Amino acid sequence: MRVAPIVKLTDDQREELEGWARGRSVEHRLVMRAKIVLLAAAGKKNQEIMAELRLSAPTVQRWRDRFVESGIEGIASDAPRSGRPRVIGPEKVKEVVEATMNSRPADATHWSTRTMAQAQGISKDTIRRIWHQHQLQPHRVETFKFSKDPKFFEKLEDVVGLYMNPPDKALVFSFDEKSQIQALDRTQLLLPIRPGIPARQTHDYKRNGTTTLFAALNVLEGTVISDCMKRHRHQEFLKFLNKLDQQTPADQELHLIMDNYATHKHAKVENWLTRHKRFHFHFVPTSSSWLNIVERFFSEITEKRIRRGTFKSVPDLIQAIDDYIKSHNKEPKAFVWTASAERIKAKIAKLKEIYAPGH
Repeated sequence: MRVAPIVKLTDDQREELEGWARGRSVEHRLVMRAKIVLLAAAGKKNQEIMAELRLSAPTVQRWRDRFVESGIEGIASDAPRSGRPRVIGPEKVKEVVEATMNSRPADATHWSTRTMAQAQGISKDTIRRIWHQHQLQPHRVETFKFSKDPKFFEKLEDVVGLYMNPPDKALVFSFDEKSQIQALDRTQLLLPIRPGIPARQTHDYKRNGTTTLFAALNVLEGTVISDCMKRHRHQEFLKFLNKLDQQTPADQELHLIMDNYATHKHAKVENWLTRHKRFHFHFVPTSSSWLNIVERFFSEITEKRIRRGTFKSVPDLIQAIDDYIKSHNKEPKAFVWTASAERIKAKIAKLKEIYAPGH
């Protein structure tokens, strides 16, 4: 069996490779090569590098060998290939990348391959290749919001601490309500799937009412305690807390992670907590629902059971939800939290450094 060569770096080599690995305008292939060499120099085996970077064994081996043989020059360029030589130089590639990230056409919100090709005087296929190499997707947009909670980091450390280091002899639940789930009935029968044709349903529907799903996800086990109710006021919240109290061992402390919905802080809820000392509420920062793991469960039940379902009544919808949760609880799978509070803080700081100055 071949043994991978040992990779050693000088200080200058390490500095240059780390610059490539972090570079936002560096070609994606060079970023990957730099990461391969840096991980190899850290003592990682090829199999570990493959798994971490999601690359093939020949790719990892090739650039590891190339660096050992020729240093940085060996990974900075590809080996000569047959065929027509490249006609677009690195300066033009850099110009396209910078224009894609820092400008937009006068009559549109984002660039297309055709508009960028016209602006740069090259073919749309070349633009597509450059975007693919640099992982640029100007047609896509994602939403975000920086939390303005003055206690953001305090709450972050509290919640993440419960996920990663839960207290002994206690249960940790991630809780939330999924409100206004509609019982939708299609106006015509579903057309079943056929070879080459997906299942089809009518675009119009009949509304048959709504329900609200209350759910507490056991962070350690992945099981869910749930209830469906007509509304989600403090009265329904208290009803669910009583159910949670009855269905958990009386000798264990209960830590509930939840959002800042006013119902959760109602005066009657506060009074209930004074009589149930084993319950402890932990609130995620405002605008940070991503910190509440139960949202992952809501996403799954929506995708797998609710969105494409047909329900002739609210009881039909509730029965479908209950059946799904019973099936889930027979073979539960915990949603494992892996990001430490420090790692999240560092990522937020980096994002604010990149985006905040322009807003």
